[in-house]
Formats: sequence, C-alpha cells, structure tokens
Amino acid sequence: MAVASADPVVDVRGLRMSYGPNTVLRGVDVHVHRGEVLTLLGPNGAGKTTTVEILEGFRKPSAGEVRVLGVDPMTGDEAWRARVGVVLQSWRDHGRWRVAELLGHFARFYPPYRTPFAVDELLELVGLTDQAWSVVGKLSGGQRRRLDVAVGIVGRPEVLFLDEPTTGFDPEARQAFHDLVHRLADLDGTAILLTTHDMDEAEKLADRIVILVDGEVVADGSAPELTRRIASRDEVRYSLDGEFFVHATEDATGFVRELFKQHDKAIGDLEVRRASLEDVYMTMVREHEVRR
Repeated sequence: MAVASADPVVDVRGLRMSYGPNTVLRGVDVHVHRGEVLTLLGPNGAGKTTTVEILEGFRKPSAGEVRVLGVDPMTGDEAWRARVGVVLQSWRDHGRWRVAELLGHFARFYPPYRTPFAVDELLELVGLTDQAWSVVGKLSGGQRRRLDVAVGIVGRPEVLFLDEPTTGFDPEARQAFHDLVHRLADLDGTAILLTTHDMDEAEKLADRIVILVDGEVVADGSAPELTRRIASRDEVRYSLDGEFFVHATEDATGFVRELFKQHDKAIGDLEVRRASLEDVYMTMVREHEVRR
C-alpha cells in the first residue's frame, strides 16, 4: 500500500500516561499518514489499548502532544468526530435492532459533515448482506464483529482505529476483512491504526509496524525492515547421507551454492528458513525485558 501524504494525520510525540504511581506509557512517538496502515504490536499490558483510547479522545494523557487530523482529540467537536472511525474490542448495545436499520440509523448522524456509505454497499463490504434484516442480538460472534467494523466505517472515516478487529472471524471472514482494509487505505486514502496479536495479520496488512513493550516503542518499521534489523542470520536445514543438519549463516545463497558444489545430489530435504515477524517480535520483547 502506498503512503499518499507526507504529513501525518496521526501525530503523537512524547506521549505519557500514568495511573497514580503506575506508569503505562513512557514517551511514545507514533505517526500515521494518509493511506497508511500502521499495526501496533505488543504483549498484554504494553499500553496498546491506552494509546488507542487517547488517540480516540476517550482518555486524557498525562503528558505529550497528540494530534489527530490536526486536532487534540480531547477537544474534537462533532465535525472532527465525523472524520474518525472507531472499532472497539467489544460493543454490546442495540441488540434489538435489525442490522440494516441500525446502520441506517448511524448513517443519519453524518450529514452535513460527510457522505456516509449507503447501507446496501456497507453490508456488502463487511459481508452481512444476508443478515440485513436479522436482529443484532441473534448474530453469531463473527457476524457481530463484522457489524462492529461496519459501524466504525459507516461515515467513510479519514482515520480509522481498529482494536483487535478480527477476533472471532473464521478464515473466510478474515480474508474479506483484509481486502476491506486494503480497499479503504488504497482507494479511499484512509489512515488506519490497528492493534492485533496475530503476527500473520500484521505482516499482511501493515505498511509499518510499531512494537510497544512496557509503555515504550522498541521498534518502528516495515516487516522486512524489522526482520533485517533484528535477525540478519538465516537457517539452512538439510540432510546429508541420512544425517540432518542446521547451519546459521548471513549468506544463505552462498552457503547453499557451496553445499551443492561439494555434495551435489547427496543433499536432500533442503530448507532455508528466514526470520519471521514473530521471531523478530519475540526477540525484541525478550531483549527489552532483559534490559529492565
């Protein structure tokens, strides 16, 4: 996904948050541009949800500068809120409404600030067309999560916050959601910040990844950049004369070339394993814990 603007629409500098003696955020910097998908990763208690709640205007930070679409979220008015979409971890109101009626109800709040999605188009985008006239309280967990996403994007937001958005999704629904995120970022230029514990999802969706540990940013970059920065050595696994070997190297191509030069067809079960995002994530979390 291409980043469409040089100026960040989410601009956070030196963000700090404390609850009494307990410090949750320790000088966090986060920047998200139009058309960019930024994924916030971190273990439980790292400060991800607190960060997102501050950006949404639900919590006042202890210190730091926060701007979303050029506005301090704590002072954002209705016109500002109409430009921001939010999908919370859980949302259990309005169980007696029918799906299409609920989305139509929310859509009526956006004019004159914005032109919302038509309900039929929105239902198709999130895969709920067949449930249009189902009662919300009767939806399955995955269907309810799709409705949460629909409520978050009904106003065609310029900035979208997604907190664990695919919890309860089956593989088909997850893929449909990924396609939707790409569409919003690429075609509509929406800036998207999402939190997830799913490393595969983060790698598929994110233009950039921020890893937050114990309230501090310990890494910021694309998945390939983080992988190269943290784990420069690849593993080459192979068999030779019935024995299995694992060799760590910074030049997997050169090592494999030399291996075949020496042993040719005696080499079997060859596999080159490069570091994954999960490897990088676990390494950075452990390194930070060791330094504490």
